Amino acid sequence: MNATPTGALLLCRADPETVRPLAHLLREQMLLVRAGAEWSVLIPEGKPWRAGGAEQDAEPVDRVLGGWATALAVGSTWPVLALWWDADRAGYTLAAGFRRTVGYVWLTDGTPVGEDEAMRTFAARLGLDPVLDVQALEALTRPDPETDAEARLRGLLAVLTGTGLALPAGLSPGESADRLRSVAAVQRQVDRVEWAGWRDAVRVELDAVESSRVGPWVRGPRARAVAAVQLAAGLPLLLWGARRRSGGWVAAGAVLLAQGALGLAYERARASAED
Repeated sequence: MNATPTGALLLCRADPETVRPLAHLLREQMLLVRAGAEWSVLIPEGKPWRAGGAEQDAEPVDRVLGGWATALAVGSTWPVLALWWDADRAGYTLAAGFRRTVGYVWLTDGTPVGEDEAMRTFAARLGLDPVLDVQALEALTRPDPETDAEARLRGLLAVLTGTGLALPAGLSPGESADRLRSVAAVQRQVDRVEWAGWRDAVRVELDAVESSRVGPWVRGPRARAVAAVQLAAGLPLLLWGARRRSGGWVAAGAVLLAQGALGLAYERARASAED
């Protein structure tokens, strides 16, 4: 029997346009594909868990994928689910914001080696049904000699179809990294994500912030109004604190002045960069 090849999928609960800016910051070549109405999937083009092919230096695939999921989640408002498998094990890691990641592992033959509580936390963080979906997830943690690790991951994905997840055909647990890459490359709306240097990365990150919920407070009429208010309030507060020799009020006025000035300077710099 051939050993299960190593493979990985990075599922993001957001559309590709939202995922793309943050995916650039991973500094890895990846393919980005839509995976349903509310999901996207990132497929690594390389195999960073091989560390140049030297087995003694290789980093486990679960550690690589967990790091990527955490990095994406802390910079976004949507959860990231890493699925991975190799010759010995398979499992998932769910990252959401700054909260502790949650994961579960099965041996290749399907033997569960995780904690049952992980599945309930998984369901809660993804907003799944606390009864039906949790029952389906907990079934994946019970011994079943006829269900291997790949089937366990497919069962996990089946539960997530209720959230709108729909992976393209061929992007399935148990496939090799090369097979996953070739399947993703022929999708109709595939997007290649590549590292373009720190300058472009900073620009991408700023674009991501400006397109988020806080965007209007960072740039635009609302941001300019806030900066003007900060300047208007900061100067008299600083002078008032100086007359009363109050270091606290002086510091508060200085902070307001600095924030207002930086806000206006940022607005001008971004406008100049687009001209």
